[in-house]
Parts: sequence; C-alpha cells; structure tokens
Amino acid sequence: MSELQNSLVELIRRTSAEIPDDVHKAILASLENEKKNSLAANAMKIIDQNIALAKNKSQPICQDTGSILFYVDCPVGYDQITFAETAREAVKLATKKGYLRQNSVDSLTGRNDGTNCGPGAPSFHFHQHRSPEVSVRLALKGGGCENVGAQYSLPSEKLKANRDLDGCRKAILDAVLQAQGKGCGPGILGVCIGGDRATGYELSKTQFLRRLEDRNPNPELDALEQDILKTANELGIGPMGFGGKTTLLGVKICAANRLPASYFVSISYMCWAYRRQGVTLDAEGKIGKWLY
Repeated sequence: MSELQNSLVELIRRTSAEIPDDVHKAILASLENEKKNSLAANAMKIIDQNIALAKNKSQPICQDTGSILFYVDCPVGYDQITFAETAREAVKLATKKGYLRQNSVDSLTGRNDGTNCGPGAPSFHFHQHRSPEVSVRLALKGGGCENVGAQYSLPSEKLKANRDLDGCRKAILDAVLQAQGKGCGPGILGVCIGGDRATGYELSKTQFLRRLEDRNPNPELDALEQDILKTANELGIGPMGFGGKTTLLGVKICAANRLPASYFVSISYMCWAYRRQGVTLDAEGKIGKWLY
C-alpha cells in the first residue's frame, strides 16, 4: 500500500471517529449554557458521551458516515488522476475496516455494493495553487442534515425578503425555522449569497472548512454571521428540537458574483457531528501536519 493511501485511510479514520477541537469546545460551551437537567442539557450530555466513546473506540461518531467530500489544494502539475484513484481505494479499505459504514447506494437500483464508491462518490474538489504544498481536507456530511439544506431565490413575497442582506437574513433564519432540529441539531450553517444554483450550494459547503472561532474578513458578512447565530439561538428550537438555547453552533457565510436576473441564497446545514479534518502531505504522500 502506498504512503498516500496509508495517509488517506488515516485521514478518513480520524475524520469519522474524532470531532475537531474547535467543534468540541463549542459543544462543551453549549452544554454549560443549557439549563441543568433540561432536555436540552441531557441531549448535549449524550452528544458529548457519544464523542468520547467514538474517539476511545476509534469507531464512527454516527451510523451515517455521510457523503465523502475531498477538498485538495495542490501545485501545478500534481497528478490529480492518481490522487483520485488512490483515494477511492482508501475509501474502500476504510469501509472494509469499519471506519466508514456501507453508506452509498445506486440511485436507480438501490443496490449497495459495500464499497462507498460509485458515480460521484466520493466527491473531489481540486484547487491549484502556486505553493508546493499539498493539503487535503475531508468532510463527511450526513444525509439527515443534507435534507434540511435550502435554497432561496430572492425576492420572496412569502418572506417579505428583498434582494439585500436583510432579505438574506430572513431566508437563512427561515431555513433554521423549517429545520426544527431535524438535521440533528445543534447545527452549523454554511451559506453562499449569489452564484448560480449549483455553485451556490458548492460554495456554501466550502464554508464548513473554516474554524468555528474564526471571523469573516468582510465586516458586513461578519455582522450577519454573528446576528444570525444570536437570533437563531433565541428561537427556542434547541438541540434535536427539544427546546433550549443552542440551535446553532456556528454560521459561516460567503458571497459570489451573480447574474442580474438571479439572487440565490444557498444554505447547507451541518449536524452536530461536524466531521471535518485535514492534513498536509509531503512528496511521498506522508502526513506532515494535521490542519484542525
């Protein structure tokens, strides 16, 4: 087995079994914030126990190990074809080892071949840069939280939402309200304002690669992120929809150019099992450092 395959199997194992520190800190802070012995506090305690068990036993945090999304930053000339081939083999091996559940089915037949590989699975997003470094980020996104993602086309008469940041705010908060804890809350939102229907959703998911504690460099988007986080946590939906103060753990927003005729707000929802990890790789494919 190549060094690259070894590294990718370990990346998959750790992503599946271990919550990143920034997410765990947010979960612990939320637990402290909930009323003692409330349904919300008990739900957060169970979540924290789940996190500890998964890490100690090196087993998946959730039975739905999710869509497998690779984000690869690489220099010009990097062999993307070989990387993708190796990553597919790593996914098959990780599935055989139990780091991933047999989770991917043929959409036409419903057949599950047990490998987690097939058309569009896993998903690869390659980005060339002028640095010699290769970095690989992996997100495992569950189906329950994917189901409550939403896309709005503004203006919206129903929401009284115009084509401005206040209209975006109304759309994003409506998505949280519609979810009602169904996406295994507390959740994290990745949002893209603009783009087309496809790139809007794609860019919204890249926001999950940000750390929870970071701040948006754009002052308007930073203010919107903080406002939506505060407002959503005042809705009373709470963990798993049981009520409480923790509906969201974070909100991350980007903006993309759009056509004058269109104004989309694309919202991806991530469950509390926020499985995101990354590594840098050396020339042989060995892990240099962990990114989260």
